[in-house]
Amino acid sequence: MAERRRDAAAVAPEVDGAVEVLERFVLGSGKRIRPTFAWWGWRGAGGDPARAGVVLRAVSALELLQACALVHDDYIDASATRRGCPTVHVEFAARHRDAGWTGEAERFGAAAAILLGDLALAWADDMLQGSGLDAAALARAGEPWRAMRTEVLCGQYLDVLAQARADTTSASAMRVNRFKTAAYTVERPLHIGAALAGADDALTDAYRRFGADVGVAFQLRDDMLGVFGDPEVTGKPAGDDLREGKRTLLVALALERADERGDAAAAQVVTQALGDADLDDAGVDRVRQVLVDLGATDAVEDRIATLTTSALDALDGADVAEPAAAMLADLADRATRRRR
Repeated sequence: MAERRRDAAAVAPEVDGAVEVLERFVLGSGKRIRPTFAWWGWRGAGGDPARAGVVLRAVSALELLQACALVHDDYIDASATRRGCPTVHVEFAARHRDAGWTGEAERFGAAAAILLGDLALAWADDMLQGSGLDAAALARAGEPWRAMRTEVLCGQYLDVLAQARADTTSASAMRVNRFKTAAYTVERPLHIGAALAGADDALTDAYRRFGADVGVAFQLRDDMLGVFGDPEVTGKPAGDDLREGKRTLLVALALERADERGDAAAAQVVTQALGDADLDDAGVDRVRQVLVDLGATDAVEDRIATLTTSALDALDGADVAEPAAAMLADLADRATRRRR
């Protein structure tokens, strides 16, 4: 980030002030789950310890990809906070208002967030390419890296499309989970780690099965936290997923069960809350109770448990070097049981 800030400052001092926000976003809080999975994927595939520094720099590029996804996602979802702080588009809109600049503050905030997200994506590519990997390792990692970028952006489009169509089916929710989150959170990072180590097809396939299941379970936990999470822990207001109108599996299962029971009143509580930007805490509590009463929360918890078990089975059947095997199992548990 220091290197890239110098590049930006050479363009103009004002640009450095904007990039400082991106640097703070990347280096602040965050779970670092993507580079961590990639690192242990590399270790588990027998990565050469002599190349540790180079590989660490390469997999850390995933944090810049994550920054791009989050900055853009927060703008798309009109989220006001992230990790307990104003989101990037909100911060730049506030800067515009405080300075008394011309034009609309919200449009300026949106433009800044889009451009900084793009910058993070460009720098992610720069970081991977300039990590010091040899040509063969870089070529091997290039395949999952390219696939991952396509999957996450297409998954994001499927997410906004589902909201636009008011598609609340389980199939739609799971398709979004698979590509928007699972692929770039666990599956492809592990694939990248395996590629860097020159892993064979058997281990790569096992990693991908493990990663796909853990990644979906990770997103399902995120969906639960989006409705039931503690704002002091998650850094986001309780019920924000409802206000944003997210068509999650939790919502889909609730509506399917309400339809099966002929409970139009329960369905109405959920559908009226979806996309209601003014939904208050009492409204969130009503939705929570309906989700519990319909058994949707238990169903999602069961799905998380099933996916985690399936993932661990895939890992157990693979030839993963220690201590990576134990670390990956622990990461799977932490990713699916987390509180933030």
